[in-house]
Amino acid sequence: MSADGVMQQPDVTHWRKSERDRLIKERLALSVNTRKQNSDRIAELLDLAIGDVSGRVVSGYWPFRGEPDLREWLERLESRGSRCALPVVVKARAPLVFRVWRSGDKLERGVLDIPVPAAGEEVCPDVVIAPLVGYDRGGYRLGYGGGFFDRTLAAMRKRPLIIGVGYSQSEIQTIYPELHDIPMDKIVTEIGIVTRSAG
Repeated sequence: MSADGVMQQPDVTHWRKSERDRLIKERLALSVNTRKQNSDRIAELLDLAIGDVSGRVVSGYWPFRGEPDLREWLERLESRGSRCALPVVVKARAPLVFRVWRSGDKLERGVLDIPVPAAGEEVCPDVVIAPLVGYDRGGYRLGYGGGFFDRTLAAMRKRPLIIGVGYSQSEIQTIYPELHDIPMDKIVTEIGIVTRSAG
């Protein structure tokens, strides 16, 4: 850290890795029942955060390492006039693609063995739900460090509604955002909806 208290690049990288490890460990320490209750509450609040989903494409995710499990909520979107998509890593350091997914569609193992649609129409989502490891009140999301979501959002022609989801215990004072970090419009946890603060 410099004399004026500003964290330098190597410090940010080291700090983020340390925070990421700590937050994931705390998340995995939650009981299965607590994670289920939190996930159900997050799903309820997502309905409020998004509003009417009819005619919109909503990109979700397949839960990984204790993330909120929103699969039941995603499966209900079709009955409400929406289409669900899942993000797919096509190659390193490239934007994600989003493939339409319905319950029962064939899945294959993607990066980190996370299931992704084996086939399906590629779409541009109207709403992107991004799982987070940590977050701050500025709407910035601490992810896994691969930069896929930031890279993808920066490349999209039309900015979707971007909602980060995670547990309230994952809030930190700041993630020390860098120029490539793109803030979420809203962050939904089991205790409420955080709207990005100005500045």
